[in-house]
Amino acid sequence: MVGVLLAAGEGVRFGGGKLVHPLDDGSAIAAHAARNLVAAGLDVVAVVRAGDFPLADILEAEGCQVMPCADSVNGMGHTLAHGVAASRDAAGWIVALGDMPRVKPATIEAIAGALAAGAAIAAPVYQGERGHPVGFASRLRDELTQLVGDTGAKAVLQRHAEEIVLVECDDPGVVLDIDRKADLDRVL
Repeated sequence: MVGVLLAAGEGVRFGGGKLVHPLDDGSAIAAHAARNLVAAGLDVVAVVRAGDFPLADILEAEGCQVMPCADSVNGMGHTLAHGVAASRDAAGWIVALGDMPRVKPATIEAIAGALAAGAAIAAPVYQGERGHPVGFASRLRDELTQLVGDTGAKAVLQRHAEEIVLVECDDPGVVLDIDRKADLDRVL
């Protein structure tokens, strides 16, 4: 399994620089997201905007293989396709978002475990709400590498809705993302 960390957004609603913004311990938001994937035992491909060197350097220092994506401006679908294509021989992918720094490594391990047990898609659920990261089996590779636009894997999830395995977890981090500076209070 490979972790794909989507970290190519511009953070416009945040006011820019979202993924490098430090949390209470001084580490960048995206660094926390990367650490969680690495702590779960995954090799991690981090997809960033081309030329985003401060973020690329941070993620490389966290142990990620950093993949700049020239098409990231065209949306999350391009970014996700780029990350999957960079690791196309993987047994599956755990797709995580760079602005979700509080996902527990145990939750990521549970998603990977559901894929290893045969799930086509696995997603965490916290108190009835589906969250991230989402795992995809290798048989969905072609669909994932053909994604475009800004809806990410939504079309793949819709096509395979009956095959999604929901993994109950006691992890509020799966539903806590940071879009605006006011959201920082929820994750500190």
